[in-house]
Amino acid sequence: MVTPCRRVTGESTVGGLPQNAVVRVVVVPGVEGAGRVQVPGAAPVDVPDLAAWMADLEARESPRWVLAALDEAYPTLLKAGVRLGRCHDLALAEGILLAFEERPGRPRNLAAAWARLRGLPEPPDPPPVTRAGQPALFEADRGTTPSGVDPVSAAVAVLAEQERRIGAVAHPDRLRLLVAAESAGGLAAAEMSHHGLPWRADVHIGLLTEMLGPRPATGNRPAKLAVLAERIIAAFGGKTINPDHPASIVRAFAREGIEISSARAWVLKEVDHPAVAPLLEYKELARLWVAHGWSWLDSWVTAGRFRPEYVVGGVVSGRWATRGGAALQLPRALRTAVRADPGWSLVVADASQLEPRVLGALSGDERFAEVSATDDLYTSLAADAFAGDRDRAKIAMLSAMYGGTSGEAGPLLAVLRKRFPTAVDYVEQAARAGEDGRVVRSRLGRTSPPPTDAWRERTTATGDEATDRAGRQAARDWGRFTRNFVVQASAADWALAVLATLRRRLAGVSGDAHVVFFQHDEVLVHCPRELAEAVMREITESAQEASSLVFPDTAVRFPLQAHAVECYADAK
Repeated sequence: MVTPCRRVTGESTVGGLPQNAVVRVVVVPGVEGAGRVQVPGAAPVDVPDLAAWMADLEARESPRWVLAALDEAYPTLLKAGVRLGRCHDLALAEGILLAFEERPGRPRNLAAAWARLRGLPEPPDPPPVTRAGQPALFEADRGTTPSGVDPVSAAVAVLAEQERRIGAVAHPDRLRLLVAAESAGGLAAAEMSHHGLPWRADVHIGLLTEMLGPRPATGNRPAKLAVLAERIIAAFGGKTINPDHPASIVRAFAREGIEISSARAWVLKEVDHPAVAPLLEYKELARLWVAHGWSWLDSWVTAGRFRPEYVVGGVVSGRWATRGGAALQLPRALRTAVRADPGWSLVVADASQLEPRVLGALSGDERFAEVSATDDLYTSLAADAFAGDRDRAKIAMLSAMYGGTSGEAGPLLAVLRKRFPTAVDYVEQAARAGEDGRVVRSRLGRTSPPPTDAWRERTTATGDEATDRAGRQAARDWGRFTRNFVVQASAADWALAVLATLRRRLAGVSGDAHVVFFQHDEVLVHCPRELAEAVMREITESAQEASSLVFPDTAVRFPLQAHAVECYADAK
C-alpha cells in the first residue's frame, strides 16, 4: 500500500500556472493496468490498478504528476475515467531543453535522457502510439525505460536534471512557464481527442454530394470531377491530360506554346487559356475529395465525433501538428458539419491579429502598443501610418514579419520602419541572426533549429561569384525563417498559455465544458447551452491571464473574441 502524500495548504506558482507546493508524484505505467509510482518521502512501489490509484490521489491531493510521455499514458487513463489536473511531461520538457541547448534531433524519451546523464549510448525514440494501436490497458514501456534500472528512479533523476538545466538559463521563470504550459497542452491534446469535435456525418455527406455528386465506386472520380476532367481535355483540343498529375498539366500547356513553372493555382491564374477555369475548379474540388471526402469521413468520424491525433509542439515554432486527419486544415466549407449537440453550444474564440500584436509586445514599441488598443489592429495601423488604407497597412505588417520586399512591399515596409522603428528593428535583428547562422528564441525560450553543416558550407565565401551569390541567397532565406520564428513561436507561447489557463478554469466551471479544438490562435469549447456565457467569460479572462504571464510588462492588447453558436460555420 502506498501512503498518501501530505497535503500542503496554499500553492506556489510558476509564471502564474498553479504548481502544488510539495506534492509531485512520479508514475511509470506497467502492463495489464499496473504501474510503478513514487510519492514524496517514500520509496518507489508497484500498484496493481494504476488508474484507480491515480484517480483516488487526484481527487484527494491534486498532485503534479510526473510522466515519461503523456501521449502514451493519458489516453488510457481517460478511457478509465481519470482526468489529471496537472503534470510534467518529461519527453516534452526534454524536447524543449534539447532545442534550447542547440541539440535538436536527439531522442527525448526517458531512456535516452537517463543515458545522457550517464554518458551512455542514447536509445532512439520509439514510434508514436497511433489511435489504432492505443491499448485499452497500459502496455509495456516501449523502450522508454532504461534496461535494468528502476524506471521511477530514472524518471526522478531526469526530472532533477531538467530542473537544474532550467534553473541555469538566463530567464528560468520563462522557460519553466513554457515547460509547464507544454505539459498542460499535452493533457489538453489527449482530452480533445478523447471528447472529440462534434461532427454531423449526414451534413458532411450532403455537402460532398452537392459539391461532387454521389459517392463514386472505388477507383472512379466523383461525377463533378469527371465532368470537369472532360472540359479540361476539350479545352486542350481533346489531347490526353491527367488533371491530377501536375507534370501532365505542365506538358499540356507546353504543347499549347505556354511555358509554366508549375501547376500551382497561383501560377495558373496568370495564364490566359480556356483550360484554366475548369482546372482551378477541379483542383479545389479534388482537394476536398482527397483530403476530406467519404474515405476521410469513414476513417475519422465515429459516433458523431471527429477525433484527430494532435502532436503537441509538432512544428519547431511550437505550433501543433496532427498525425492524420488534417484537423488543422479543415476547409471552411466543412465547418457547417461541426455542430453542437442538442441543448449544447460551441463557444468559438479566436485572437485578433495575434502575430502583429506579439511583435509589438516583444519589441516594446510604445507607439505600436497605442495602435493595438483597438480590436482591429490593421485599421488602426492604417489610420496612423497609411492614410487609412487597411490593405496597405496589412501588406506592410506582413512584410515586416515575413521579410517580403517585392512589389509594393518594400516601400510600405519603409513607411512602417519610419513610424515604428523599434518593432521593425526587432525582427530585422532576428533576420540578421539567422543570416549569421545563429539561433533565435521565442519570448518563453523556444529555440529555432540551427542551420545545417551543409548550409554553413554553402554560405561560406569562396571567391566564385556564382557560388557566393547562391550562398548569400541561402543566408537571406534562413534569415527570413528566423525573422518570422521569433514572432510565430512567441505567438504559440501565448496561445499555449491561453489553452493551459482555460483548461484549468473550465474545470472550475463544470466538468461538462470541454475544449474540443485548438488551432494556433483559435479555440472551441463544447458546453451545455446554459454554461455558454460563463465559458465566454472564462475565455476572455484566460486571454488576459495568458498575456500577463507571457508579456507581463506590455501595454499591447490581446483581444480574444468569443461567440456562442450552434454551428462552427456561424462563428465568422
